[in-house]
Amino acid sequence: MKQAKNIGLSLLGFALIAAGIALIKALPDPQGILRSLPFLLVGFGCGIFGHGLGDALAKKAADADPEMARRLEIAQTDERNVMIGSLAKAKGYDMMTYVFGALMVAFALMGAEWTVIIAMVVAYLFVHGYAIYFRVKLEKEM
Repeated sequence: MKQAKNIGLSLLGFALIAAGIALIKALPDPQGILRSLPFLLVGFGCGIFGHGLGDALAKKAADADPEMARRLEIAQTDERNVMIGSLAKAKGYDMMTYVFGALMVAFALMGAEWTVIIAMVVAYLFVHGYAIYFRVKLEKEM
């Protein structure tokens, strides 16, 4: 079942890439949403294709060498490695807060369209709201 899902994702990703490339070639002077849609299709297609194919190849490699799969499972679930990964994410989140805030101010000072700035502010506030929600939730549990 899992292998069929990975193959399906790979095929879906490939189809999105093909559709995006076909739209790029077929539309000489796109207007409106068609200016960005082909590139979005190619981008999402590449991500979905890579995810599906990567999972399929990892499963095949794990089936070929069970000892390596066992060592990899231990390394991924080791408490020290999980703690290091969580700390790295926390540091990245802290850095993102300042960089993303500075980027919003820079766009505002450059006179970018307000729709772009508002979208960035909404995304920024969503990320911080998400972090606050889970902090409160985890503090109640612990």
